[in-house]
Amino acid sequence: MTNQPRAVLTRTRRPRLEEGHPWIYANEIERWEGEPEPGGLAQVTDHKGKFLGIGFVNPASQITVRIVSYKPLEAMDAEFFRRRFEWCATYRDRFVGAEESCRVVYGEADFLPGLIVDRFADVLVVQVLSLGMEVTRDVWLPVLVEVFRPSGVYERSDVGVRTLEGLEERTGVLYGECPRHLEILENGLRIEVDIEGGQKTGYFHDQRENRASIAPLMKGWGVRSGIRLEERDTEDGSRLVPVNPNGKVVSFPYWDGATVLECFAHTGSFTLHACQYGAKKVTCLDVSAHAIETAKRNVARNGFDDRVEFVVEDAFEYLRRQVAGRDERTARAQKGTDTSKPLTAEGRTWDVIILDPPAFAKTKRAVPGAVRGYKDINLHAMKLLNEGGFLVTASCSYHVRPDLFLDTIEEAARDAGKIIRLIEWRGAGKDHPQLAGVEEGHYLKFGIFEVRSRDQL
Repeated sequence: MTNQPRAVLTRTRRPRLEEGHPWIYANEIERWEGEPEPGGLAQVTDHKGKFLGIGFVNPASQITVRIVSYKPLEAMDAEFFRRRFEWCATYRDRFVGAEESCRVVYGEADFLPGLIVDRFADVLVVQVLSLGMEVTRDVWLPVLVEVFRPSGVYERSDVGVRTLEGLEERTGVLYGECPRHLEILENGLRIEVDIEGGQKTGYFHDQRENRASIAPLMKGWGVRSGIRLEERDTEDGSRLVPVNPNGKVVSFPYWDGATVLECFAHTGSFTLHACQYGAKKVTCLDVSAHAIETAKRNVARNGFDDRVEFVVEDAFEYLRRQVAGRDERTARAQKGTDTSKPLTAEGRTWDVIILDPPAFAKTKRAVPGAVRGYKDINLHAMKLLNEGGFLVTASCSYHVRPDLFLDTIEEAARDAGKIIRLIEWRGAGKDHPQLAGVEEGHYLKFGIFEVRSRDQL
């Protein structure tokens, strides 16, 4: 280790490294002792010479050093990667399941900065986001295969962040057989994943637990239609059956289910969960026709065709149009029927509305515009909920911090004339562990709110 270059940190820096953050920025380095090699290892010390860790170097990046060990380390060799991958496997076995599709390597949070690995059935999809992992590719790839035993490994390093590391984007098969379309199981549902054309690595594992958390919202709505359970004599004997206000038995099996709108549906993952948990009718909306086609296939493979309608449209425009239609209907009802102009077909309402948009803010400068966007969609969604309905809303914009996102939802509720009760407040799933002291890991915010009108309370 004596021949390794050394980064001596400034006296005035924040002690982020000691608090658990593995990144060293260029402006935190006072001087170099020795010549750092791009992608190679270097020691990191404080201004007094106290050893703090070992990291790999990228002089071309603002993140100049990424820590990989807090004790001396000569090289990131096969044994180093084997130990790290085995830690990853043990953690997922415990909290997710040995064979479950999930994120099996999560970069810095798994002490492998810049390496992302998602498992889809028996294929691994990797993203290489740092120079250190790029130059050690030939070392870690065979060890990854040895530990996780996939039938194939596919690379999806087609992300802009690689340019900040001085790397070109790249995709393609790294090992074995990698069919473009794979089927995974999530919470008992069959879901198609496109590892070549899907977003990121093909599918978002981070919302698995959050999708399951909507189950309690999907039933208990039949009473609004006047349906009640009544004891009747049937061929199977006396039992409780659903009966409408006219006393007729209701044969529709999902009579107690919610009406649901999923915006920014992508491949329809929340739609599938809503149907599985008993929703009566789901509107699945996304601006991408390609995404909706995948959602249609996912709905069909799970047998939910009869309960889902699909809309290809911009979610902002769709929500605004429904609110305008609802406002028009309300105005007509208050003033009396005006038959001189046809009534708009818009103005629908739902029991549950789900908002899971892509990141609105990818930089700090984009935060004000992102906040306006989050407020807009949440405000309009609240206006379109039936009284006592539920808003399921998320943000994956790291730069929109959790307190700001919550403040934005509360401001939207105030402007919509609503009172909201927080039911759930969650982050990413257990396969996306978070390092204490690393704010960048706290990117996903997910909330469930009960929404009631102020003037009805």
